[in-house]
Amino acid sequence: MSGTLYVVATPIGNLEDITLRALRTLREADWIACEDTRQTRKLLDHFGISKPAVSYHEHNEAARSAELIAKIEGGANVALVSDAGTPLISDPGYRVVQSAIAAGIPVVPIPGPSAIVTALSAAGLPTDSFRFCGFLPPKSTQRKKLLEQFRGDSGTLIVYETPHRILDALDDITEVMGDRPVVVAREVTKLHEEFLRGSAAEVKASLAKRPSVKGEITLLIGKSAQPDVDDERPVEQAVRDYEADGLPRMDAIKRVAKERGLSKRDVYRLTTED
Repeated sequence: MSGTLYVVATPIGNLEDITLRALRTLREADWIACEDTRQTRKLLDHFGISKPAVSYHEHNEAARSAELIAKIEGGANVALVSDAGTPLISDPGYRVVQSAIAAGIPVVPIPGPSAIVTALSAAGLPTDSFRFCGFLPPKSTQRKKLLEQFRGDSGTLIVYETPHRILDALDDITEVMGDRPVVVAREVTKLHEEFLRGSAAEVKASLAKRPSVKGEITLLIGKSAQPDVDDERPVEQAVRDYEADGLPRMDAIKRVAKERGLSKRDVYRLTTED
């Protein structure tokens, strides 16, 4: 009789966040498949769990999946964990879960911490609808292209970002999405947990004052606020009118963008299209 594949969520920082069910599952498993055995060993040692562990990461997924499925088909129970949080959520595991399903092996989720939901719960942004997009692309051009795709979304956008790219990412958000509320949730559940709230430009200015930015970052982007304006002029006419009042062109574009909840890029495009 085959065993079971358990998908076990582990703490994203504070070890007290692990569930009783997760601890029992790890203690009863025959094997623990880890993204990094050294990282998981710290968790297991903390709770006095001694079980054989095998590495399972993006570089050995194909071969290791076959090995794990063979173990389970032989009757072993395998617990799949990532370095932190819920496996498969921007972490390895998809292939072994798919293989288990194809082989008719039971896949049992053991729910627990997730940086996405944890950050969203305390961000103060709308929670009725949200989209998670993993890590933003490393290059600005690709990043802007992705942000452009989601600019019209009506829910909160959630992404992961690295400390060395967060300032550039906030610049791109300002350029593509305008004056939207953002939250940088840094080191959530850890000793130096903090939430920085404001527009992308305001949060960037706050972070830029620091010698460096460190830690795990979840970045949340709120939906565009509906502007309370009765101005029915076409965008290009509003820009021309502000210019006629003496505002430089770019200042006129910024003012119209802010008044109408648009990005500067959108306003510029509307005023230059034939």
